[in-house]
Amino acid sequence: MATELFPVVATRDLDRALGFYRDLLGGTVSFEFKGPDGSPAYVGVDVGRSHLGIGFVADPAEPPLPRPISLWIYVEDCDAVVGMMRRSGVPIREEPTDQPWGERVARVVDPDGNEVVIGARAA
Repeated sequence: MATELFPVVATRDLDRALGFYRDLLGGTVSFEFKGPDGSPAYVGVDVGRSHLGIGFVADPAEPPLPRPISLWIYVEDCDAVVGMMRRSGVPIREEPTDQPWGERVARVVDPDGNEVVIGARAA
């Protein structure tokens, strides 16, 4: 029986991915595994109450990136987070918009081309 599930994002540029998930979203590195050359090969990042794995893919024989994934992240203020990301150069796929179910949602693109949905819960 499963006890936990969390996504792992594949990247060819770990520093760039950490800049997005750790620095822009306020994540905290909770685990790091070094590869044979001593540089990080996998990093676990806690974002709020959630956990995200970021795996370094150095082998050009690996399937091309991006791999299909969409992450949904709840924030307190969708507009403020999207504004901060815009100022940092993050591509905005969809501006913050009120949804019929009451949440405010935007879509951005992480450094590896994955869709990241930024949502604020309904009041």
